[in-house]
Amino acid sequence: MRSAKGQRALKPVIYGIRTVWNTVGDGEFFCPGCGGDRNYRRLTGRRRFTVLGVPLLRRGSAGPVVECAVCRAHFATDTLDHPTTTRFSTMLREAVHTVTLGVLAAGGTTSRTVLDTAVATVRDAGLDDCTREQLFTIVEVLAADTGHGPGADPAAEACGATLAIELHEVLGPLAPHLATAGRESVLLQGARIALADGPYSPAEREVLTTVGSALQLCADDTARLLAAAARTPS
Repeated sequence: MRSAKGQRALKPVIYGIRTVWNTVGDGEFFCPGCGGDRNYRRLTGRRRFTVLGVPLLRRGSAGPVVECAVCRAHFATDTLDHPTTTRFSTMLREAVHTVTLGVLAAGGTTSRTVLDTAVATVRDAGLDDCTREQLFTIVEVLAADTGHGPGADPAAEACGATLAIELHEVLGPLAPHLATAGRESVLLQGARIALADGPYSPAEREVLTTVGSALQLCADDTARLLAAAARTPS
């Protein structure tokens, strides 16, 4: 004989709300449920009141939501604002490379020690084929494009409008996805390059201050980190 609990479990559903989903887009995203990059479907839906499984009355719209192709969980569409693991790695490499170029543009490329430190920094970020010659050439091209000739005052022009915009464009989208320690690490990598041949020049300090701002670090924290890096033996 079935227990009362078993009978309740087998009781059919007479009425309820059913959502019918339609796919309106797809792509790849970082799934918070799986903890990795997955394919997704972007869904919109219509709610219907059902009786014995038959849809009768409309009950409004649902979504849009993002559905993971693996775990099938639904997430808000702002989940797509988080970069995939692959995209995040690319953004981080680009950030370190841009900061390196900014520091070199400010301090110059005549010091072999500075160039070696810059190359090591960029390679550690994942650009394994970086060389001194490549960095030197890029900095020279940037200087020519911005009109900073050999006679230009680097302290006055190192972080002009063009370079400042470039730093904000590259670092700004990355900053929200980095913890404070990660943002500080990017700044300190630039600081180590600048300090490779001695104390900061005014131009290098200006560039690094802009880097801190683009990484959403407050001015006091940026100044503290730069001062601490200058006191640390290389």
